[in-house]
Amino acid sequence: MKESALKTFWRDTYKGQSPVPFIISVQVGLFVLIHIFDLLQEIGITQLSLYSITVEKLSLPLSFHTFITQPWSLATYSFLYTNIFQLLFDCLWLFWIGSMFMNFLNRRQFLFVYSSAIVGGGLLYLGIGTIPGFGSLISPIYTSASFALGAMFAALATLVPRSEVRLLLIGNISLKTLAIAYIVLAAIFIAMANKPAAISFLLAACWGFAYTKALQNGNDYSLLFNLKKRSKLKIVHKSKSGVSSYAYRHQSDLPNQDEVDEILDKISVGGYESLTSQEKEVLFKASKGER
Repeated sequence: MKESALKTFWRDTYKGQSPVPFIISVQVGLFVLIHIFDLLQEIGITQLSLYSITVEKLSLPLSFHTFITQPWSLATYSFLYTNIFQLLFDCLWLFWIGSMFMNFLNRRQFLFVYSSAIVGGGLLYLGIGTIPGFGSLISPIYTSASFALGAMFAALATLVPRSEVRLLLIGNISLKTLAIAYIVLAAIFIAMANKPAAISFLLAACWGFAYTKALQNGNDYSLLFNLKKRSKLKIVHKSKSGVSSYAYRHQSDLPNQDEVDEILDKISVGGYESLTSQEKEVLFKASKGER
C-alpha cells in the first residue's frame, strides 16, 4: 500500500535528529496564531486585543522589573515574530545553517548553542538596558532568534572555516567569509532599530566562536545537558599515506564519540577537505544519529 503524502512529510520532516523543523514550526505556528487574534478583533468578533496582549506577554520586556513578572519571555521571545519577511528570512537562515551544523555536530550540541545564545543574549540585552545612556535606546525584543543564528553561524565557521558554499551570481565563497558578512550586515540592520540588541547579537556571535574553540580544545560545554564527563580530544597524526592513525570498526558500525572527536580535530587543523573518503563517511553516519 502506498504511503500517504502526509505520512511521508511527517516522517521526512519530524522523524530525523534535527530540531530545526520543530523550531520553525513553533515560530510559524505562533505567527499564524497572533494574526488570527488580530483578525478576530478586526472583524469585530472580540473587542479584546488578544494580539497586543500576546505580543506583550511573550516578548522580552524593557526592564528587569517587568521581566520578573514574566520570566517565561526569556524563552518565548525568540519564537515570536510580527513581520512576515523577518520570519521568512530567519527561517530560511535557520534551515540552512542548522542543516550544516547537524552535518558536523550532534543534536545536543545544536540545542546547547541555540538555547544558550537565546538565554544569554536576552540576559545581556536586559543588562545593557541598566547601563546609563542605554536605557532610552532599549525596546522590547520579539524577533531575536537572530542571537541564536549569529552564534550558530560563528560556531560553524570556526569549525570548518575553509568549507565553500556556492552562491548564485557570486560563485564559491568560504564559510568563514560568508559568516563574517552575515554577522556584520545583521548587526548593522539590527542597530538601526535597536542598538542594545545589536551589541547583544555581536556578543552572542562571539559566544558561538568561543564554544567551538573550547570544543576543539577538548571542552564540550553541551555535556552539561547530560552531566557526563567528556574525554579530551585526541590529536590525529597524518601518516605518509594520508590515512589517519586510528582504525575504524566494521563499516556498518555507528562511530563512537572518540572517532567523531578525532575527525573534528582533524577538520579544525586542515579543514573538511583534508578528510579521507572513509572519514567523511563516518562523519556522515554520525550526523544521522545520536553519538
